[in-house]
Amino acid sequence: MTTLMIDAGPVAPAAQVTRTGGVPLAPAGTPWPCCTSCNGPMQFLAQVVLDDLGDGTEDRGVLVLFACQNDPGMCGDWAPDSGGNQALLFSTDGLEPLPQPEGGVDQALLLLGSVRAVSLVHADEPDYDQAGEEWAAENDRPASSVLGQLGGSPAWLQNDETPSCASCATPMSLIVQLEEGPDHSTAMNFGGGDAYTFACAPCGRAKFLWQC
Repeated sequence: MTTLMIDAGPVAPAAQVTRTGGVPLAPAGTPWPCCTSCNGPMQFLAQVVLDDLGDGTEDRGVLVLFACQNDPGMCGDWAPDSGGNQALLFSTDGLEPLPQPEGGVDQALLLLGSVRAVSLVHADEPDYDQAGEEWAAENDRPASSVLGQLGGSPAWLQNDETPSCASCATPMSLIVQLEEGPDHSTAMNFGGGDAYTFACAPCGRAKFLWQC
């Protein structure tokens, strides 16, 4: 089975739901993530409510994703350990909108140009690419309406790059695979490819990478 993430249209920027764009939610006092290469603040991409994984575990928390867009292609935002991106795991309790950095930073470098809600569709087809194509055809929707998959097995565009947890050295599990989005003017920048986020639940760690 594949759990497809489908574009469900606009949603409030601070909604505590799975979405792309808007403003990140985080515990009070959380600093806005900065790139370790250029030291500039990163762009917020998406948040994923992990309860939606549907394994019966309650309050698994929220995953928030950032990547550097200050000088695309120069800070290694595609690599899991480059410091050019960040995947953070938070409890769902006490989350609030993360204040933007001070200093007149261009908002386009911090936030996407649109906020898109995500609905989940469970498909019997285990292959992600095939499941997405079949759903789009059956529902008369463009293939770009499929924003990714939640859980499951990664559909790699290149070689398998499953990361291991830095704490326990165990291979991490896929949490979400993301497409760039339906609107090129406000899409996430994955070099025309897909992003993959993995997590180690016992250690509370996550890693983010993309391929094209």
